[in-house]
Amino acid sequence: MIFYVSCNPESLGRDLKILTAKYSVDRLVAVDLFPHTDHVETVARLVRR
Repeated sequence: MIFYVSCNPESLGRDLKILTAKYSVDRLVAVDLFPHTDHVETVARLVRR
């Protein structure tokens, strides 16, 4: 299992394209670590196929 934390949706999408060759995305969760801003982190849980 891998937990991938990203603050950049472009790099998350790019890396998930590569990682999904051997892993499947089990869950995605948005986390607001900086309230009152537009900035949101994304946590992806990946499990081995």
